[in-house]
Order: sequence, then structure tokens, then C-alpha cells
Amino acid sequence: MNVGFIGLGRMGAGMTANLLKAGHAVTVFNRTPEKAAALLAQGAKSAARVADACRGEAVVTMLANDAAVESVAFAKDGIVQSLPAGALHVSSSTISVALSERLAQAHARAGQRFVAAPVFGRPDAAAAGKLFIVAAGEPAAVKAASPLFEAMGQKTFVLSESPQAANLVKLSGNFLIASMIEALGQALALVGKGGVDRRQYLEMLTSSLFNVPIYKNYGALIVSGEFEPAGFAAPLGQKDIRLTLAAAEELRVPMPLASLLRDRFLTLLAHGGENLDWSAIGGLAAKDAGA
Repeated sequence: MNVGFIGLGRMGAGMTANLLKAGHAVTVFNRTPEKAAALLAQGAKSAARVADACRGEAVVTMLANDAAVESVAFAKDGIVQSLPAGALHVSSSTISVALSERLAQAHARAGQRFVAAPVFGRPDAAAAGKLFIVAAGEPAAVKAASPLFEAMGQKTFVLSESPQAANLVKLSGNFLIASMIEALGQALALVGKGGVDRRQYLEMLTSSLFNVPIYKNYGALIVSGEFEPAGFAAPLGQKDIRLTLAAAEELRVPMPLASLLRDRFLTLLAHGGENLDWSAIGGLAAKDAGA
């Protein structure tokens, strides 16, 4: 496919590289042009403006937050103004349910197609083409996007014809991950202060009841205290919990754990955790315990 890609952070760069490896013609745009250099060497073309990345059959966005997506989607010469009729916007960013609804409506009015396709996986999974993709949108649009999904991920879950459903599921998933990080951090603080070797405890957990990658990977980060460089920065985790709570309020679903996580992220950020991985909230319990 002839596709544009907007947003070349650690996730977007890996996703774009896999599109190129799969033989797609990719035009890239990033606010910091230097981030495109490695991809240009792999065969990508450079777009000087957002509009220049919207000339093909599809454009993929992988941006940090609602404001970043709004700035490229709704601005003059942005995606909605520039994408040809019938072309496809695949939004892989973790954004609010409300913004996903706005994007779907705007693209429909412009005669374009829209698929929400946020992903689960850290930058190493993006680079390896091993992301899990959660997609929602009109069936023909999802089918049109499937060659892109096959290049970027190991499995795609198609959930609904309503794009915002994918964003709601993505937020719920990040809420579950953050809940696990917080709970595991508290458990490690408890046993550590009680004199149990935390690495041995983690090995026991992840070799028995919790023998899954997410406990192994995040547990290792918490035990080591190695939260830099951030695979997923703490401010992004805080943003996702805030968006989860906004969706919960709209649907009138109490989520007391999400409220706790909001405060844990705010505590981390208040103490200078801006550049840390979001798993650093798992280290707060040990600090609270003086361990």
C-alpha cells in the first residue's frame, strides 16, 4: 500500500520500519524531522507537511495524546482536509473515547474511512512486529487496513464497528497493567521489608501462579529499580488513567482503583518522575515503607 505514517517516537519508528520491510511505500512525517533519518535510509520518503503524508491510500497516526492527534487531524491542511475521499485513517494512538468519536464523525463527513487500532506492546515489540492490535471500525475499512496490521503486529482483535470501542478497550487494558504494577510493587515492598529477598520472591511468583510475561517484565523493572530509559513514560501512564476515569464518568462506572492510580502517578510526577518508565509507580510502596 501507499501509506503515510505520522509520529516517529519509539513505537512509531518500529511500526514504520516493519511496514517498509513488508514492502509498503511509506511517507513519514514527524515534528522533529531528525527522527526520520533511520527510516529514510530504509526507503521511506519524507513529508515536509502533514498534508504530504496524506496523499496515498491510508495514513497511520501514532502520537502521544489527544492534543497531538487533534493538531494533525483537524488543523488546516491536516489529515481530514488532506486525505482523499475513500482513503483510510488508522489511529493507533491511545486517545480518549470522545476524540475517537469526533474523528469517526469528521472522516465520515469528509467521505473518508476511519479505523481505531491502538496497540498493546512496548517499543521492543513494535520493532519486532509483535504488537497486539485492537481494531474497530466499519468492516470494509478494517479489511482494507489488514495488510498494515499484518506487518505491524502478531495478532489483530476486531471488536466492533464503532471505532471508539477499540479506544475504550485499550484504556481498560492499560488500567489493568497499571493496577498490576501497583499491586506487585506493594507486595514486593511487604516481603522486602520482612527480610525476604525480592528477586527470589519474584522468581517464585513468576514460576508458579503468575507465570506470564507481564509479571516477569514489570517485576524485573520494579526489583531492579531501573526505570530509565522509559519504554512507556510515566506522564503517558498518568494520561491513560485520566482518560480511563473520564470514560468511566461518562458511563457512570465507579473505578476506585483507577482513582488510586491517578494519585500514585501524580505522586511520582510530583517527585520528579517525568522521565521515568510508568512502572516506577511500583517503586513507590517501598519508599512509603522506608524500605
